[in-house]
Amino acid sequence: MARRIIDLSIYLENDVISDPPVYRPRIEYIDHNASVDELRSFFPGLTQDDLPDGEAWALEWVELITHNGTHLDAPYHFASTMDGGQRAITIDEVPLDWCFQSGVKLDFRHFPDGYVVTARDVEEELARIGHSLAPLDIVVVNTAAGSRYGQDDYINAGCGMGFAATMYLLERGVRLTGTDGWSWDAPFSHTRERYLETGNAALIWEGHKAGREIGYCHLEKLHNLEALPPSGFTIACFPVKIRGASAGWTRAVAIIDQ
Repeated sequence: MARRIIDLSIYLENDVISDPPVYRPRIEYIDHNASVDELRSFFPGLTQDDLPDGEAWALEWVELITHNGTHLDAPYHFASTMDGGQRAITIDEVPLDWCFQSGVKLDFRHFPDGYVVTARDVEEELARIGHSLAPLDIVVVNTAAGSRYGQDDYINAGCGMGFAATMYLLERGVRLTGTDGWSWDAPFSHTRERYLETGNAALIWEGHKAGREIGYCHLEKLHNLEALPPSGFTIACFPVKIRGASAGWTRAVAIIDQ
C-alpha cells in the first residue's frame, strides 16, 4: 500500500500578508558568513580560515505570536472557561488523540466572502458528500480564502463558521476543526460591518465562542485543502508544546493510504 502525504500548512515568511500588520511575523536570516564571529566567540583563537570554506552556521531570529502561520488554537484562546464553566485547557494540555484522526472536508468555496455558515449548510454538505460524522473526526473547511493566500486580500477572504454551525459539529463529538481562512469565524472586516449595522456584539467571534459550551480546538491558515477528497484521509497536526499558551504552531498534513 502506498502512502501519500499532503502538506496542509502555509509558510512562516516575511513578505506575505498573512496577518494584520501588528501581528505579522518577522524573520531575520543569518547566513554562514554573518555567523562566523558568533562561532569564534565559543572557541578562542579560531579564525575564519580554519573553517571549511570559511563558513560557520546558518540560523534565524524569529519574532512570532503563537497564531502566526498554520497553528492550532486551544480552548483557552477562545475564553477562560469551556464546557459550561470548567477551566479552559491550554495548548500543552490538548489531548494528542484529538490531533491525529480521520479527516472530513467540507467544501464551502462557493460561499461569498464574509458569509457565516449555518448548521443547515453543514448538514447539507455532509449529505452531499455522503459522510456521517464520528466522534473525533477532524473537520476542515475549504473556503475561498485558500486560493487567495499570498494576495493582499487574504485576511478578508472566505466564509466563516457561525455559532450554530460550530455547535453542530461539537455536539456530534468533533473536537478539532480547521479552516484555510485567517480565522474560523468570518473575516473581521465583514463582521465589523454587521456589528455597526446592528450593534449586536454576539456576532463577534461567534464560532470561536462555541468553545465556551463545548471545549474544542481549531486549525487556522491551512492550505492546499482543494487537494483533499471529501473523506478517506487522516490528519496529523500536533502542536508545538508551549506551556500555558493559547495556541501552538503545527506542520499539519493529510495522509492518504492508496
